[in-house]
Amino acid sequence: MEKFDADAVGAEIRAAFEAYEAALGANDVEALASAFWEDPQVVRLGPDGGLYGHDRISAFRKGRDTGDLTREISEVRIIAFGPDWGIATCEYRRTGSGRRGAQSQVWMRRPEGWRIVSAHVSLGAPPPGPED
Repeated sequence: MEKFDADAVGAEIRAAFEAYEAALGANDVEALASAFWEDPQVVRLGPDGGLYGHDRISAFRKGRDTGDLTREISEVRIIAFGPDWGIATCEYRRTGSGRRGAQSQVWMRRPEGWRIVSAHVSLGAPPPGPED
C-alpha cells in the first residue's frame, strides 16, 4: 500500500465534507454543484433514482424542493484510502419532518480541489404521526 499521511488527507476530506454540508443547509446551489466532479462520469444515486453526469446533478440542485433542508448529521466517518481519495459517510435526520437518511460520498483530489465523484443518498419514510 502506498505511504501517505492518512490523518492529514482525512482532515482535508473532512473540511470538504463540512463545506458541502454547510452549502446543503444554506441551499447554496453553486457551491453544491461545484462540490461534484465536473465530468459526465460523476454519479449521484438518490431516493428518486440516479443522476449521471455533472449537468444532471446541477439541474437537480436548481429544481429541488427546499422545504425540508435543515438536518442534523451523526455517525460521520471519513476514511482516507490514498493521498488523493477517500470516503465520507454519515447518517442524518431532517429536523422539519424527522425523516432519517444516510449518505456516502467518494471524494477525489482533483487539480481544482477535492470533488465528489460518486454519491449515494437514502431517505426513509416520515416517522409515524400520532394517528398512525
